[in-house]
Amino acid sequence: MRCRLGIAGVGIILSLLSVGCSSTPDVDPPAKLEPLQSSAPVRVLWSQYLWSKLKGHDLRFAPLLHGNRLFVADNKGQVRCLNAQNGRVVWEVNTGLRIASGPGLGMGSGNESADNLLLFGTHDAEVLALRIDNGAVAWRSTVSSEVVAPPRGTEYGVAVRTIDDKVYMLDAATGKRLWVHAQNVPVLTLRGTSAPVLAGEMIVVGFANGTLDAYNVRDGTLVWEARVGVPQGRSELEQMIDVDADPVVVDGVIYAVSFQGRLVAVEQDSGRLLWSREMSAYTDFVIDQDKIYITDQAGHVWALDRGTGAALWKQDKLHGRGVTGPVVQGDFLIVADVEGVVHWLARDDGHFVARYALGEESGSIPISITPVVSNDIVYVRGNKGNLEALQLRK
Repeated sequence: MRCRLGIAGVGIILSLLSVGCSSTPDVDPPAKLEPLQSSAPVRVLWSQYLWSKLKGHDLRFAPLLHGNRLFVADNKGQVRCLNAQNGRVVWEVNTGLRIASGPGLGMGSGNESADNLLLFGTHDAEVLALRIDNGAVAWRSTVSSEVVAPPRGTEYGVAVRTIDDKVYMLDAATGKRLWVHAQNVPVLTLRGTSAPVLAGEMIVVGFANGTLDAYNVRDGTLVWEARVGVPQGRSELEQMIDVDADPVVVDGVIYAVSFQGRLVAVEQDSGRLLWSREMSAYTDFVIDQDKIYITDQAGHVWALDRGTGAALWKQDKLHGRGVTGPVVQGDFLIVADVEGVVHWLARDDGHFVARYALGEESGSIPISITPVVSNDIVYVRGNKGNLEALQLRK
């Protein structure tokens, strides 16, 4: 029997382990926000109310920006296309499916019938492809289990990762299975998976057992395997080392991080370890020309040297606030937290520049999904169905 834990549940159990079973757990409360000495004003360009509320494990419903369209979905099967500039509905469909992740984008195959697809995973072991122009169903394909990370379209097909640690490549035009590869699943894991990432002619995937595997994109053969997380402790909980954040590929180097494990840089062609540092994270991270920006399990935001992993700065004033992964916008990093606050941080040293509380008039609206950025606009999706387009006034 295997068990998948939500992030909130893991935090409570880890606290129990740290203090012993005979004592009361000492769970750190969310850090109180200190007033900003000076804050740039934030303007709401538009807001939309989506359909259903998101639960704690619905972390893979980030809006998808493509051109001047913004695509959003929910766990009850609703999919909506919005004008990204004004928030007006272009089209919407009810798929009738229990969508678990998406949308992902299917493009680049050169096959007109396979390009311009919106890709979704479901709780009922299916992959769904919709036409991007009108939401019509292009195809549905059955896989082995839930798909809780968005499928990824590549020029070779649609790459899919299932929650039972299988990787599929599907034909982008029909959804037909091209190949599948399985990995062993630990007894206890986080309820989440990383999405497959294309690296040259390989698909790179992080697994719940702490490994990062590269497969030949054409036939699914294993090219190399690298160790990201190294199990520690004696209990199954202490040994959880899931790779839930999506790997990042930059200039021939692949970066990956595990829960209760490490952040590593490996050589793309060989999987050879270039450097590693201790880090526990499960949200996606971003990389620029010389830095890695990442949020750790405690809610601290870090800037690390891309070449060595050395710490350049750390912002720990968001401790315990369930902070999302960061996104880059010009000179700023943007993160959000479960108390509904969006934070702008300076990229050079991590100091706070501005903040905005989602649903300020109606009460706190938790945010579990990493914001999406397009030029000077930030799209933020709240767990209660709110979607807002924000702009930082300079």
